[in-house]
Amino acid sequence: MTSTTVQSGADVSSEASAPAVPLAARTRGLRKVYGSTVAVDHVDLDIPQGAVVGMLGPNGSGKTTTIRMLLGLVRPTEGEVELLGRPMPDAAAHALPDVGALVEGPGFHPFLSGRDNLLRFAAAEPRLSSAGIPSAVDTALERVGLTGAARRRYKGYSLGMKQRLGLASALLVPRKMVVLDEPTNGLDPAGTREIRRIVAELHAEGVTVLVSSHLLAEVEATCTHVAVLQSGNVVAQGELAELLESGNAALLVRTPDAEKAVEVLREHRIGARLTPDGVRADLTAAEAPRVLQVLVGAGVAVHEATRARTGLEDLFARLTEGAE
Repeated sequence: MTSTTVQSGADVSSEASAPAVPLAARTRGLRKVYGSTVAVDHVDLDIPQGAVVGMLGPNGSGKTTTIRMLLGLVRPTEGEVELLGRPMPDAAAHALPDVGALVEGPGFHPFLSGRDNLLRFAAAEPRLSSAGIPSAVDTALERVGLTGAARRRYKGYSLGMKQRLGLASALLVPRKMVVLDEPTNGLDPAGTREIRRIVAELHAEGVTVLVSSHLLAEVEATCTHVAVLQSGNVVAQGELAELLESGNAALLVRTPDAEKAVEVLREHRIGARLTPDGVRADLTAAEAPRVLQVLVGAGVAVHEATRARTGLEDLFARLTEGAE
């Protein structure tokens, strides 16, 4: 994922290969079949060391299955997986102590407190001494904001608190890589900001973070790289900034006659659609002066026109629709 690559017919251009950077994880020809269902189909994925990688895709696109194969929880039908330079799942015992993971929601004992649950998790950490377990648990609880609820039974936790406890279990010891599957599920805005803060801290510490999420705004705010999956295939991956730059140029027009503006532009074969901010006109087949000329000529009042930066939501929609 050291350069922008697109593996579908979507109209986002490829870039020349950049100098190689060390990878925290990689897959080649990764495939997983359940009966007659192909969950993942020949996925080539590169996760650079120290990056925050957002894995995006509609439900059923293969995100969680790919993560499970990456962590050695599921054996691939075909293909190769490397995690921290080691082949998976055969070298799981060597690689996984350096990896913290929260996959498909946390699983804890309902009648134990949050702290007691973490103590059990910590006892299984090969790099924690018995003497160091209590302080490691308390530090992890404090980091995710659960110190005040540490003595409460897990069954009384809200969904957001359960997510936080799962994250704490992944952060009991320093990690080289952290994998989070929908980490903000069930969190309120304050909890979401806390997850964003923790991810930023991990990134600053040089930890590689892989985040699977359906919240595009969160991915755009926290991630340095993205990988987009559709129907078990990677349709694009690379640095987020480069992928957004490679998207279609557009002009954002603010007008009180938005519906008329869209109709007029489409009549002149200029792609246009309504957005919360105004009318977004596609500049692939027409330059900005031409768009304004058409609108003004049709009597559409134009209050403001600015070049629109491609957002992750637009990029994601175009990539996944193109793959379909």
